[in-house]
Amino acid sequence: MRAISQDVLGGPEVLKEVESARPVPGPSEVLVKVRAAGVNPTDWIHRSTGLILGRPPFVLGWELSGVVEAVGLGVTIHRPGDEVFGMLKYPYGNGSHAEYALSAARHLVRKPANLDHVQAAALPLAALTAWQALVDTADLREGQRVLIHAAAGGVGHLAVQIAKARGAYVIGTARAAKHDLVRELGADEMIDYTTTDFAEAVRDVDVVLDGVGGEYGPRSLPTLRRGGILVAIVNHVRDLDVQRYGVRAAEMLVEADHASMQQIAALAGAGRLRAAIDSVFPLADAAKAHERGETGRVTGKIVLTV
Repeated sequence: MRAISQDVLGGPEVLKEVESARPVPGPSEVLVKVRAAGVNPTDWIHRSTGLILGRPPFVLGWELSGVVEAVGLGVTIHRPGDEVFGMLKYPYGNGSHAEYALSAARHLVRKPANLDHVQAAALPLAALTAWQALVDTADLREGQRVLIHAAAGGVGHLAVQIAKARGAYVIGTARAAKHDLVRELGADEMIDYTTTDFAEAVRDVDVVLDGVGGEYGPRSLPTLRRGGILVAIVNHVRDLDVQRYGVRAAEMLVEADHASMQQIAALAGAGRLRAAIDSVFPLADAAKAHERGETGRVTGKIVLTV
């Protein structure tokens, strides 16, 4: 099968198409013929630094949508021919940037009929991150106020929709050119971070979702009401002065999760959650997809087609 691999760490140019053996599903595993695969910041970070995976060679990619090719011993929830989507185990289940990928059976769910494979492949990792941050970690409830940084980004624009589905009041930060899209997705207020200091403009939110990092974490603390929570998906929060503000802070790493994927599939199937597609590249052009991602100007998601 074809796959995108690398032998060294570095820029997008280290990515290359290789031929490798098609995997065979073991007990409780499913082999998926990949139709589309999402590309996320974690992909280009791992490509250049190794981050958690360490030294290459490796095949990147955690999001996928495709068709079940074969099932391993004990699998009862999927059959060959089923259209499925989901996130491979993070971080050590990587490998969706290929013609075929192995997954634990319960990390996949049925693809809603109203989504094509590109739309479906754009959801799992980013939507699971948003869901686990807002629902599982922050316990976001109806009527609460949430501030979502990078609200037009891969995680952010899905977090806006999930927060609205939970009945929250949503404030987002993004460049002015992206405000119309994020408002269309449900944001109640938008802040142009290039002209307005959100730390001065926002107060009394219950939840902050920080997908930016750097100084955004500490600068977000005054926006929270007492008892509120900052959830960081790209930054350490251990040194934040949360006691001063009477708030909490948590840093999270996304996990493959069958129950949450079912919730995401239900929202998408009902038309209440959709991915904004920034760009689509064929598998062979994975390096170009990484180049696009690293511009820092992506709106929504980048997807590879196979």
